[in-house]
Amino acid sequence: MTTMTDSVITGVNTGDSFQHHPAARFPTLNPVSWLQAHFAVGGFSPLQRLSGMLTAHMSRIAPRSGFTWHPHRGLEIFTYVVEGELYHEDSTGGRGTISAGEVQRMFSGDYIAHQELNLSDRPTRVIQIWFVPDRSARGLPPHYEQLALVDLPARTVGDGVVRDILGPSGAADGHVSARLTSTMLPAGGLAAVERPAVGEDLFLYFVDGSGTLETADRADPLGRYDVLLATPDAGEIRLLAGAEPLNYLSFYLKPFIRHEKNSS
Repeated sequence: MTTMTDSVITGVNTGDSFQHHPAARFPTLNPVSWLQAHFAVGGFSPLQRLSGMLTAHMSRIAPRSGFTWHPHRGLEIFTYVVEGELYHEDSTGGRGTISAGEVQRMFSGDYIAHQELNLSDRPTRVIQIWFVPDRSARGLPPHYEQLALVDLPARTVGDGVVRDILGPSGAADGHVSARLTSTMLPAGGLAAVERPAVGEDLFLYFVDGSGTLETADRADPLGRYDVLLATPDAGEIRLLAGAEPLNYLSFYLKPFIRHEKNSS
């Protein structure tokens, strides 16, 4: 029986230990005039669900627009701001504005209502991530957490600055079995991809910038909203930023690549 924590992947070969998928392989939608969305996971993406992660997608919100009051149930939602700022307000009393590089976490419990608005005069881009919470979180009341850049522990990997958002070393008090980091690689900088540990697979989403992907046998151009998938036995993967900084999110999830390979 398929559950909400099982991976669902269609139309993409996930049998290799390392894969690079260009952004154009995933759908970009304009459901309303003020919103553009790129779905790397969820929606009409071939990566429909990854180990309890229901969606990871970019939302570009036009100035003075946004998602007015609406409800959620049974979700833990993370929002990472790439550009601009986003105002949040919810039925628990949580509220605040988050800016580029910052994160908010909203645990819906059995019910929460909220709104997310771009109140500024310039576009806002955010990555929204929806998880099915762990069973141990059942019965917890809804709550909200906002993380400024100073709240996110920073470390260096090559030339990149890595911030631990979710997991044992992460700043967020999440209720999901996953790790999440953000990395900012300066223009011209070089860094190795931190490969998944045993018992994990990696989904990496390039949310801004461009550059070059380097492995032992290839050098491929990278663009905004490209995706990498990798298992623990993938070889060394290096990223070289181009003329602008390269910004990416790394999701370390319960295995989904081998699971799909074995089920085919």
